[in-house]
Amino acid sequence: MKFDRNTVIGFSLLAVLFIFYFVYNSKQQTAARAEQARQDSIAKAMQPKVDSAALRLNALKADSQLNVTRAGMFQQAASGQEQLVFAENNVFKVAFTNKGGQPKYVELKNFKNAETQQPVRLAAADFNKISYAINTAANQSSQTADLFFSNGKVEQGPSGAQLVSFELRGGDSAQSNTYITHQYIIYPDAYKIDLNISLTQPAQLLTQGNLNLLWQYEAHQQEADIEFEKQNTQVGYMEDGSFDYHTIGKTNIVEFGKSVDWVGVRQRFFNTFLIAKNKFSGGKMEWSMPESNGHIVSQSTANMRVSVNPAATATVPLSLFYGPSDYNILKKEGGGLSKLVNLGQGIYAFVRPLNQFVVIPIFNFFKGFVSSYGIIIALLTLIIRLLISPLNYSSYLSGAKMKALRPEIAKLKEKHGDDQQAMSMDQMKLFREAGVNPLGGCIPALLQIPIFFALYSFFSANVDLRGVDFLWTNDLSAYDAPIKFGFNIPLLGDHLSLFTIAAVVTSLLISLYSMSMTPDQNNPMMKYMPYIMPIFLLFIFNKLPSALTWYYTVSNIITLVLQFIIQNYIIDHDKILAKIEANRKKPKGKSKWQERLEQMQEQQKQMQQRQNKK
Repeated sequence: MKFDRNTVIGFSLLAVLFIFYFVYNSKQQTAARAEQARQDSIAKAMQPKVDSAALRLNALKADSQLNVTRAGMFQQAASGQEQLVFAENNVFKVAFTNKGGQPKYVELKNFKNAETQQPVRLAAADFNKISYAINTAANQSSQTADLFFSNGKVEQGPSGAQLVSFELRGGDSAQSNTYITHQYIIYPDAYKIDLNISLTQPAQLLTQGNLNLLWQYEAHQQEADIEFEKQNTQVGYMEDGSFDYHTIGKTNIVEFGKSVDWVGVRQRFFNTFLIAKNKFSGGKMEWSMPESNGHIVSQSTANMRVSVNPAATATVPLSLFYGPSDYNILKKEGGGLSKLVNLGQGIYAFVRPLNQFVVIPIFNFFKGFVSSYGIIIALLTLIIRLLISPLNYSSYLSGAKMKALRPEIAKLKEKHGDDQQAMSMDQMKLFREAGVNPLGGCIPALLQIPIFFALYSFFSANVDLRGVDFLWTNDLSAYDAPIKFGFNIPLLGDHLSLFTIAAVVTSLLISLYSMSMTPDQNNPMMKYMPYIMPIFLLFIFNKLPSALTWYYTVSNIITLVLQFIIQNYIIDHDKILAKIEANRKKPKGKSKWQERLEQMQEQQKQMQQRQNKK
């Protein structure tokens, strides 16, 4: 299509009209929304005012009366004053409430909220609950979370443990034979809490011999970037000895038809588990991610069933875990809890063994005597690059062979001009005669992709990096943002990461160096590839943890150094030329793949010739 000046002017006018239309229409819609908001505000103001305090008071009275009615033999526990008792060890402090005889919140001593810089608190919202239904009278039942337990006390246990106990008795007498006891055991250096629920007359208290346990957990924002935190929040469970997980998004539900060892929630760097020592016999779990702009990351509800022996007294042994998503800690706890740490999941599950048996042991080794995590990452990168150096050498050797053939490839281009098919056929023939594999440099690079995915998972999930300073970043687990735009750029965000810039620049240098080692490309687009990939990296890496972009930068620097050393001091280019000449003198046999490729190229050439004649 030919564009003259009138056509260009016409299209320009149309563009101006479209822009004017969209701007005008947007202003009209904004004005309409503002007017609607004003009308709604007026209508709301003209409505008769309701005494909200009185309504809340009436609602509380109604709830209180309902609780008393439902409490039956436990009516004395239906109302009371909430009281807290505290127990702590070396890693956390737990506040227990007599209402429900359950944890009120757990405060981790070694971790701070990235926003408030206060100690991380887990299970601290009103939504959180550990409860189960008990029969209180004929056709009446109540949730233990609605009842006030007595005798909340902390005692010293064996081996430095602390025992926290709550009691709930039925009837008017303190000597009643129907009672429930919650005993929590806190160990000196553990994030796990044992919970023993003891019941007398369980056949009377429970329906059909089942304790239906309700566990509600609300995860609150702990990191600066709540969106990345939500992306890395999951629920997981161990059903019939098999682990499974779900990334929290829209409301979802899973029902358990087989026995379950535990259910849990991973909030990027912090895990919470409900564990049944004798297994849950079934149940279901549902979860959601609130759409509000608040600080709630997720809400989950598990209704789990425990079969209870209908003897005179029965004990249900459970455990709770409130702590970091640390692979080493959870591995020591056992029971498959460490599987909820994302070291490679879904389609990337194949990299998990690489993290478990290579990356983590090397990282832990350096952590034992190096204080700077930035230096540990650099040393880890160096070790990994040394381990894969044979692949790199093979790639660089292939590049050197390709470079040795550049003069001859240039002659072929001169000979064939624009005839790409003839050029490709002669080029393949040249490679075969010289014993050069044009894909020799690509295969080693493809084999390094699993390493990148493994380290992406590792650095995103490693709690050791959380809040750690290095160079200009104050948190290796989050992106560094020394440059703030003050506005959001699509795909890029509202900041610019210097580690990302370093990774992009070093990637560009590697691409340019690699292109200089390969023959001139027939495809003009290939000339722009060294510039296109770094641009993609800029948008992909800018929101990733700075630990990952720092690793990538160090890896690129090592690559450049290795390339220079290998190409200039290890690879003998004269020997390569001599070997190429020797290969040419050897008789060549064609593989079936080469024969089929040449046949296809010959057929395409003939078809092209026929079309040209027409």
